Amino acid sequence: MRMKDRVAIITGASRGVGAACALALAREGCNIVAAAKTIEPHPKLPGTLHDTVASVEAAGARAIPVQMDVRFPEQVDAMVDQAMEVFGRVDYLINNAGAIFWSPVEHWTAKKFDLVMDVNVRGAFLCSRAVLPIMKKQGFGHILMMSPPEHPETVMGKAPYMVSKLGMTMLARAIAEENADDGIASYALWPITGIRTAATENLSMGKLGEWRTPEILADATRELLLRDPSDHSFKAWLDEDILAEAGITDLRPYRCDPDVEPTPMSIQLVDPSWTR
Repeated sequence: MRMKDRVAIITGASRGVGAACALALAREGCNIVAAAKTIEPHPKLPGTLHDTVASVEAAGARAIPVQMDVRFPEQVDAMVDQAMEVFGRVDYLINNAGAIFWSPVEHWTAKKFDLVMDVNVRGAFLCSRAVLPIMKKQGFGHILMMSPPEHPETVMGKAPYMVSKLGMTMLARAIAEENADDGIASYALWPITGIRTAATENLSMGKLGEWRTPEILADATRELLLRDPSDHSFKAWLDEDILAEAGITDLRPYRCDPDVEPTPMSIQLVDPSWTR
């Protein structure tokens, strides 16, 4: 119970990486504000906010579901207000909600470009801005972006998407440096292999032997958030690296195919819902 009485806001928490993070933190005693755009079941995407809340409560922690869209500041502010009303504090923000689309620049529509930018970088900005005053007052806080380190050679065929994700990484760097004396840590986290989610399965993005489970990102998230924020400056972490520093080197439990160890991608700039 190393996070007992702490409170985490997790966006995109109805399934996949967000739901896995909620459960991993709940097992440490953390209370969860589970936020997502939809609250009703999706015919092609298993998991709802209510399922996430139920798993958190089964682990012995408290949770509330919040239906909201990270693109709209009034909805973001209402989510944070609800977190404060119920729990009285916000210790962790996990900016996990995301939109993905890949195509050469000439094939991007303005509508698709705006959606990816709004959900990824604008949403992370709005959520981070909303919790920073609370974290400053507490003298404690972690802000985590599910975004990559910078590898410019990887942008071909997906440049606007990568701009949005690298924008999240730049936000994390700025927040860390601007709040270094306020007990607030901010960083980015990204997987080395593809992650099995509803998207990878529904869109046939690879096969079991190329994926790891969302729990590898959830466990890496837990290990980052367990650190004293005042002792850590910005870094764009890869999941294997943070787990190795925490002494977790046997990654076999994260395999989707128990007999196959996924090969790290030729690029390390990959979306949690994508595989080679």
